[in-house]
Amino acid sequence: MVLGSADLDHVVGLLLLRELQPLRIYAAPSILRILREENSMFGMLNRVEPQVVWTSMNPDARFELLSAEGKSSGLGCEVHYLSGRYPKYVKAKAADLGRDEATAALFFESASGRRVIYVPALGNLSDALLQKIHDADLLLLDGTFWSNDELRRVHCSGETAHQMGHIPVEETLRLLKSIEVGRKVFIHLNNTNPILNEASLEHQAVRQAGWEVAEDNWQLEL
Repeated sequence: MVLGSADLDHVVGLLLLRELQPLRIYAAPSILRILREENSMFGMLNRVEPQVVWTSMNPDARFELLSAEGKSSGLGCEVHYLSGRYPKYVKAKAADLGRDEATAALFFESASGRRVIYVPALGNLSDALLQKIHDADLLLLDGTFWSNDELRRVHCSGETAHQMGHIPVEETLRLLKSIEVGRKVFIHLNNTNPILNEASLEHQAVRQAGWEVAEDNWQLEL
């Protein structure tokens, strides 16, 4: 398993895998610290040594994904750390953690050379990341909010999308208008996002721009 952040919806599922099967978990050093040292609940993954092999990821260097036993998965991986913020449950410790490790873009490559890019939280689009995205076979990208003030319009309160570390989809469509990618899919959708409604103008704008909106239970083959 490869973790891109410490957000609850990214890590809480690990607790469902606590039934003594061997696991290898890849994450940034700061994320490993949060899970192993700052949150006792995740100690359930280490009831029997060595149930979990915790593996730190170095940025912008390709490595092979291995099983807990050290067997090859046939997949290569590269992590590109993004500046962001840590979830609120680690707020007291965030000052001691590497800010650039809070979120990550993950790049996976099969033995045949097919490339998948997974970026569930994107707060800014750097030239370096933009260059890495080009020519991917599949891009799974942050589609949390359609507009910057979405929560304030729907709930009359809350932070903006940018304050929460997400580029709104309506801005992403413009920023990536000329991107050359085999297949482009918005993921990580908040329940306030109008693109979830296939009859909405926002959903139509996404589809007309050549993007797809992810649905539950999808299986994507390359």
